[in-house]
Amino acid sequence: MKKTMLVVCAVLLVASLAFAGPPNTYQVTGPVLELKDDVIVVQKGKEKWEIARGKDTKVSGDLKVGSKVTIEYRMTATAIEVKEAKKK
Repeated sequence: MKKTMLVVCAVLLVASLAFAGPPNTYQVTGPVLELKDDVIVVQKGKEKWEIARGKDTKVSGDLKVGSKVTIEYRMTATAIEVKEAKKK
């Protein structure tokens, strides 16, 4: 009985890890306003979106100011500060 429970728990653990996967991917499309080695600025409606990019960022086509682009990105936390809840 204990072996069966251990096997079931192991299977459930592996299945939950398989479904967790990476964070969601999002997209923004618009013309490039500004281009630097580590940042790209895109116009989306009336807003300017500033998105970081690195040496591993894949670029297909001729990327330049004025080009219409679609950028796929993920939200990643860079710092987390925990604040204590106020006591009543």
